[in-house]
Amino acid sequence: MNMPFDGAISTFYKKKAPKDVREAIDEAKGHTILNGSYPYKTRMDADDYEKTLLLLQIELVKLQAWARESGARIAILFEGRDAAGKGGTIKRFREHLNPRSARVVALPAPSDREASQWYFQRYIEHMPAGGEIVMFDRSWYNRGVVEPVFGFCTKPERQAFFKQLPDFEKLLVEDGITLFKIWLNVGQAEQLNRMLARESDPLKQWKLSRIDVEGLSLWEEYTQAITETLHLSHEIYAPWTVIRSDDKRRARIQAMKQVLSQIDYKGKIDKVVGEIDPLICGGPALLHA
Repeated sequence: MNMPFDGAISTFYKKKAPKDVREAIDEAKGHTILNGSYPYKTRMDADDYEKTLLLLQIELVKLQAWARESGARIAILFEGRDAAGKGGTIKRFREHLNPRSARVVALPAPSDREASQWYFQRYIEHMPAGGEIVMFDRSWYNRGVVEPVFGFCTKPERQAFFKQLPDFEKLLVEDGITLFKIWLNVGQAEQLNRMLARESDPLKQWKLSRIDVEGLSLWEEYTQAITETLHLSHEIYAPWTVIRSDDKRRARIQAMKQVLSQIDYKGKIDKVVGEIDPLICGGPALLHA
């Protein structure tokens, strides 16, 4: 079987991965790796997950119906390290929603023309209209994390980004957009574990990019950029929600609960939405839990 990037992920695992990461992967034998500080010893039970997921997806359908009726505009940013579970979480959010008014925005690298524009400009046209829910699979926060790590932006460009960011997001919120910012945080061993699984699965190899491969050696650089970004952009009107995503099941459930709990939509069943698990879902402090 052909391996993407000439098997670079397997090579990193065998020759460059930290010893404790390699040992954790060897011991897991393909199963989910829960970080040593993760608050649960096992994954969420599959049956409990499926039952809870279905009930929350019904609530999301209600939320969409309410948004279309009321004209509400909802934007949800899904950010996180590579393989943190952004795509899978978005898939479960959108699974039973009407695609006409619930869409995903996953922008490629900017064109030469876009690169010459105001940085936020290309994101504006994708903002939700009345009755829409828009889910961003990565967003303008590329300038806070990915771009500086790989040298795709200059230090002055990043400084300008953080200077303009508060006003940009405040304007969105003041104009009536309900803005959620979700950071999915995965441990180093589980991240590599997932990438190895993608590398060997022909149906998932498309998810890998050269950036993913090169980023494996830049864990600490990513950590610093992520920490700075969340610190500089966690505002009362646009706070960050950090979700520990070593267990994808719990992460998806908590992401849904976070969104549903913050909106008073028609037909909401509070008992179903339930409470947020503070061990899994919280503010930027969870980034280093």
